[in-house]
Amino acid sequence: MSKLRVHISVSADGYVAGPNQSEADPLGEGGESLHDWVVALKAWREPHGKEGGEVNESTSVMEEAMAGVGAEIMGRGKFGGGPGPWGDDPWQGWWGEDPPFHIPVFVLTHHEREPLTLSDTTFTFVTDGIESALEQARAAAGDKDVTIGGGADAINQYLAAGLVDELELHVAPIVLGGGARLFDGVGPEVQLEQIRALEAPGVTHLKYRVG
Repeated sequence: MSKLRVHISVSADGYVAGPNQSEADPLGEGGESLHDWVVALKAWREPHGKEGGEVNESTSVMEEAMAGVGAEIMGRGKFGGGPGPWGDDPWQGWWGEDPPFHIPVFVLTHHEREPLTLSDTTFTFVTDGIESALEQARAAAGDKDVTIGGGADAINQYLAAGLVDELELHVAPIVLGGGARLFDGVGPEVQLEQIRALEAPGVTHLKYRVG
């Protein structure tokens, strides 16, 4: 069976987004700083249609994280559009007409909506829970792995349910002091076996097998 993998940037005090998230500031106050290390990388910039970029110790980590992934699951918060019903002119995501995913994406939500196709990415909106989303994502991914793209609530639900196989934390040397915290609601029954620790410019990569 394919693996369910998570890789996410996190502050030194455990937050994956800062306080006061909004449509204007989706990562919250200070949250964009979590990703300074990755937006500078050539390995991140090329798939997002941007030129230039650095090659450093983080390059192989990003290439590994993107390799062998056939579908993504994300929460409503990452997809955006605010809480509540989608309305007559529903939100189309943060990424414009050509999202950077290029694989099927399954969005966890409490409100029904028809699938949305933009370029070669189709967003399917799943209202019947995390296990249904994972089943659909695995079917779409074939023999490839599934990744959870965030946010914290979606990741925490899958961790608490014992469904995650691998977890990689990209720890940025910043303190946010509040926001969306990783591991909220996750108990000590979740066991982490360290696979790798790698220091790189502006970040430390910690990879775990989850049991």
